[in-house]
Amino acid sequence: MPRAALPALLLPLLSLAAATVADCPSSTWVQFQDSCYIFLQEAIKVESIEDVRNQCTDHGADMVSIHNEEENAFILDTLQNHWKGPDDLLLGMFYDTDDASFKWFDNSNMTFDKWADQEDGEDLVDTCGFLYTKTGEWKKGNCEVSSVEGTLCKAAMPYDKKYLSDNHILISTLVIASTVILTVLGAIIWFLYKRNSDSGFTTVFSTAPQSPYNDDCVLVVAEENEHTIQFD
Repeated sequence: MPRAALPALLLPLLSLAAATVADCPSSTWVQFQDSCYIFLQEAIKVESIEDVRNQCTDHGADMVSIHNEEENAFILDTLQNHWKGPDDLLLGMFYDTDDASFKWFDNSNMTFDKWADQEDGEDLVDTCGFLYTKTGEWKKGNCEVSSVEGTLCKAAMPYDKKYLSDNHILISTLVIASTVILTVLGAIIWFLYKRNSDSGFTTVFSTAPQSPYNDDCVLVVAEENEHTIQFD
């Protein structure tokens, strides 16, 4: 088997294994477009917004960011019908006083907003964004909340391996290793079969042609010819 054939055989199998790793980590997460979402319904007391972020980073994610109307509608619908979230949900954004603009904690670009008509105060320090789940609009509010009724987290796909549970990593590793081993063994068996097949072909057709007479017959014929010559 040509050397290039082995990687070609491995590619679809490794792609399948990689696809398994790339899925959301469990059924408690919901996938939409290229991201995984989970709503942590536990109500917690907080001293700062970092306490809320830690809820997400502990799950290998960050507080939710929203980048288009479709994603906003998906989150709104899922919060209302699946997660039963609160009326006001803290978004993963903050007001950067250096740039005088809102930014997402996950460092993604601010490409979309859905602010409700609201009078801005002169000072936006410690201002965060909230999703009002009854209308889907965003509101500005103080980041210094004392508690939250739930936290919405988001992780981009493919889900980073370093955030997977140890069991998930072990299972994924075993799947990939088993696939590679079986493929290599198959390639070796095929190679040995082809080599033996080619050797048998050469043996059959490379044998020198044999005379229809064996050595004894040649000797008898030679002696008869000799007697005939003497008789003449």
